[in-house]
Amino acid sequence: MIRIRVDPRHPDGAAIARAANVLRAGALAAIPTDTLYGLAADALNPDAVARVFAVKGRAADRALPLVAASAAQVREYFGELPAIGAQLAARFWPGPLTLVLRAPEGLPEDVTGGLDTVGVRVPAHLVTTALCGACGVPLTATSANPTGEPPTDDPDSVVRSLGDTIDLLVDAGRTPGGAPSTIVDVTGAAPRLIRAGAIAWEEVQACLRHG
Repeated sequence: MIRIRVDPRHPDGAAIARAANVLRAGALAAIPTDTLYGLAADALNPDAVARVFAVKGRAADRALPLVAASAAQVREYFGELPAIGAQLAARFWPGPLTLVLRAPEGLPEDVTGGLDTVGVRVPAHLVTTALCGACGVPLTATSANPTGEPPTDDPDSVVRSLGDTIDLLVDAGRTPGGAPSTIVDVTGAAPRLIRAGAIAWEEVQACLRHG
């Protein structure tokens, strides 16, 4: 396993490029986010996505959440956001809000868990967004722990639990931790809470009421 250390506030471009090259080659990495460490793979590479499930021991019918560099990258791969989604993205991105959107053609079925939707967010972590930008594609971001074990904000914990099964650890020290991202489905006429998390559902509803 390669371990690349990066300053979370001032990520070195050369280090990010090195990590991105590994990911673009189909590798599996643990990367920091604005909540916890996540298991990252090129979301458009079916073989890399399959490794996420194998390493994590995740059920095949469970969709994988994705992270992107920016709202522009989300639009590039998933199209224009629905009006509700655009309003929430403008208020909460970058940040711990995952929007469930219609999945585009060509996205590996494993990413969606066989559904016609996909969850994606722009995290408030400079290392994560820099990696997505350098890779040129959204990345998977399910928590970096075997299924059944607790997620972690500690890169050393990632090494202990997954070090023998991943190719790369992008080590930015401890992440902020806390609750995982809130997941909201914006594919319908009204938003639907899928998972409570770091952003209170009341905040989401208030944003939409007040514009």
